Amino acid sequence: QVQLVESGGGLVQAGGSRRLSCVASGRTFSTYTMGWVRRAPGKEREFVAAISRNGDRAISAGSVKGRFTISRDDAKNTVYLQMKSLKPEHTAVYYCASDLHGSQLYTKIEVYDYWGQGTQVTVSS
Repeated sequence: QVQLVESGGGLVQAGGSRRLSCVASGRTFSTYTMGWVRRAPGKEREFVAAISRNGDRAISAGSVKGRFTISRDDAKNTVYLQMKSLKPEHTAVYYCASDLHGSQLYTKIEVYDYWGQGTQVTVSS
């Protein structure tokens, strides 16, 4: 069992930056890959970024490349999503998720076993 708690969401102006955090508990953090997924209003959930167990590999969706960066701090059991140059279309609920079974990184969200409750990011124009 893994518990994930996101924080850092809120209202931000277009062009601004925001860093989301997700603290994990329940199992050894360094043994599973982590990802960020978002759900924009009226849309399906979509993959944002993922990072490997030891943080040496990361992938991100084409729509956020160059703007969003995923990282992790295993000493703090935390994964981050640094977002910059935000636009109104980045408005969404952002979820962190864990993949306990794989070592590969995928863009499909079905691989994730556990999810946080989500944190709302609203970008105003």
